[in-house]
Amino acid sequence: MPEKKAATTFDAIMRDLKDGIYSPIYILMGEESYYIDQISDYIQNHSMSLDQQAFDQTVVFGADVNAAQVADLAMQYPMMAPRKVIIIKEAQAMRSFEKLEKYVEKPQSRTVLVICYKNGTMNRRSKFVAGVERIGVVFESKKMREWQLPAYIQGYLKKHDVTIDEKSANMMADHIGADLNRMNSELDKLLISIPQEDRRITPEMVEKNIGVSKDFNAFELRNAIVNRDVFKANQIIKYFESNPKAGSVYSFLPLLFNFFQNLLIAFYAPNRGDKQSVADFLELKSVWGVNDYMAGMRNYTGKKTLQILSKIRETDTKSKGLDNPNTSAGDLMKELIYYILH
Repeated sequence: MPEKKAATTFDAIMRDLKDGIYSPIYILMGEESYYIDQISDYIQNHSMSLDQQAFDQTVVFGADVNAAQVADLAMQYPMMAPRKVIIIKEAQAMRSFEKLEKYVEKPQSRTVLVICYKNGTMNRRSKFVAGVERIGVVFESKKMREWQLPAYIQGYLKKHDVTIDEKSANMMADHIGADLNRMNSELDKLLISIPQEDRRITPEMVEKNIGVSKDFNAFELRNAIVNRDVFKANQIIKYFESNPKAGSVYSFLPLLFNFFQNLLIAFYAPNRGDKQSVADFLELKSVWGVNDYMAGMRNYTGKKTLQILSKIRETDTKSKGLDNPNTSAGDLMKELIYYILH
């Protein structure tokens, strides 16, 4: 079979599948299960009719088969459908992938083999994976980082012709975190509740439907710290102390660390008095995102920023029980915020 360049991004793979373009082999691997499930579920539900699935579709778990059995299944011809589909779920439990190397050299042209390898990655230098890369699709589903979530939320809603403001997107990102299955479930909940005449999501809607306060959340705490608003920061800390589910040291440490890490970089911008210059230096997609860093450089010195980063690392270590005999998460949070603001 001639070598070809297959789609390797989620959007490109889904676009091909919706156009009826199937590769002979898919390796779907990585830490983020959401994209792996989306691709494999689409193939399972759309590659053939329900009647054909009974004869020409096989879905098994990696713990229940070995590579030799998978190769034998893949070599069989379809009975009724235009293709035979074999999906191996939880393939990380299956061993001896090298026994599929010969199949990769000459795959059955009417078979689609889907290998779902979660919570890790396969060795791309192995003969098997390298062979699949030549003739099929090797897709790595990476865990989304916290700072990517607001843009992801905006993009997801845009596909449904819905807009969301910066504060609302950050409220959701901070409250839910990088669990895309849960995030999409909550976004779908919002889409159902939004009125047809006003396709906007506001902080009030997030508060009502997701259960996070529009006034007392990690995003507002970050703003208070950026602007060195001691009174507001203390209000939010007290709210968190009374409502542990609303916020904890674990949820806002990455948020604060990312901000002060970028703030430290901003101090080295060639022209740190110019928004566009700082935005370009930080590689921000838009100038509005630089406002917090301009405020941060007014309210903190470079030396203080370096000290804060060190304190955040110390707090993170203590929050995990290291060098911390009995200080609670709440007290650690109050100690950190006091250190930052004074």
